[in-house]
Amino acid sequence: MKRRTLDIVFSFGGLALAGLLLILGLVMANQADFAKTYVTDQLSQQKITFTPVVGLSPEEKKVACLTDNAGKALLTGKQAECYANEYIGFHVKDINEGKTYSQTSTEARAKKTEADAAKASGAANAGVLAGESAALAGKTDALFRGETLRGLLLTSYGFSIFGERAGQAGFVAFAAALVLLLASLAGFAHAFTKQADHEILSGK
Repeated sequence: MKRRTLDIVFSFGGLALAGLLLILGLVMANQADFAKTYVTDQLSQQKITFTPVVGLSPEEKKVACLTDNAGKALLTGKQAECYANEYIGFHVKDINEGKTYSQTSTEARAKKTEADAAKASGAANAGVLAGESAALAGKTDALFRGETLRGLLLTSYGFSIFGERAGQAGFVAFAAALVLLLASLAGFAHAFTKQADHEILSGK
């Protein structure tokens, strides 16, 4: 087999592979754009705005992302992560001494049972227990709403990360396609040089 034939075969193979990588890159870029647009659209519908600097507590002012985004609309996945973890996460810990919705809900049910029993028996502390039960029920509701919003925002953040990774994969695919294209063109150029007439892989 002549070197020219081998060069042409490899060059066509390189072009085919470059084409596949180009298609893959276009798909990844499209998915990255979709993820970015989708996340922004969904977050913008929530109409969440970061608290201005003057409204932040001393502890919150120590968090860079809260001060950097102070007063801004929440529109990106990175902002969603900041708001979920550093703002909502900070405040839900104060609702019931750091206890979660599940833990608080269990306490609330137990307290309600105790309050109902006290009321039924005419116990002197029935009113106090009823107040404690109502307070725990309020905390349970607040934690549920806070943790639900936090989870939704973190889901948006995770989706945005997948989009970023798709964009990076698309860039790599484009770069690889370009390298293969240049290599294929070099192969075609070499196929028509004098050296390409040499016999190789002849088995002799």
